[in-house]
Amino acid sequence: MADKYEVRRRNPNPNSVALLVIDKQNYFTSIAKPIIPPLNASIDLCRSRGIPIFFTRHRHLSQEDHAMLGEWWSGDLILEGTHGAELLPSLHRRDADPVVEKTTYSAFKGTNLEEVLKEKGVEEVIVTGVMTNLCCETTAREAFIRGFRVFFSTDATATANDELQAASLMNMAYGFAYLISVERLQAALV
Repeated sequence: MADKYEVRRRNPNPNSVALLVIDKQNYFTSIAKPIIPPLNASIDLCRSRGIPIFFTRHRHLSQEDHAMLGEWWSGDLILEGTHGAELLPSLHRRDADPVVEKTTYSAFKGTNLEEVLKEKGVEEVIVTGVMTNLCCETTAREAFIRGFRVFFSTDATATANDELQAASLMNMAYGFAYLISVERLQAALV
């Protein structure tokens, strides 16, 4: 469905790109499980090319630390110190990989992600993870607005259902990001 809007194609530059792995946490296990193989393949591929990899972790320190999310999700928050807040153990994450702690949909708001990316000479980001239409899409939009070239994974992102996934991919292709699968990523980074 996103093919209709994917009128721009480009490959990431391995010398200026970073991989963002958004919120692959126990809280999202049922959504995240089907995309673990393409996500781990993306992580391994980027790691083999020396591409920086950043993981994000969404969590709240208390039920009151929520801004609008607590209202929107009726208090169903991911609390620090709970099993749901931990990153999935099946991820190909290494201890040295940075983890960006966040409390809202964006990996940029209230974090130092932008500064760290710029310090590393990163000009492009590949967005992977969950949930496609919330944290992944918000992070991709903010990256675009902040001047980063954005690549958005079609097979290493997931959300609650196919309809929301398709809508996000169409939005990304139409106005914010180059779509990329793990297969296309592999071909681009050969």
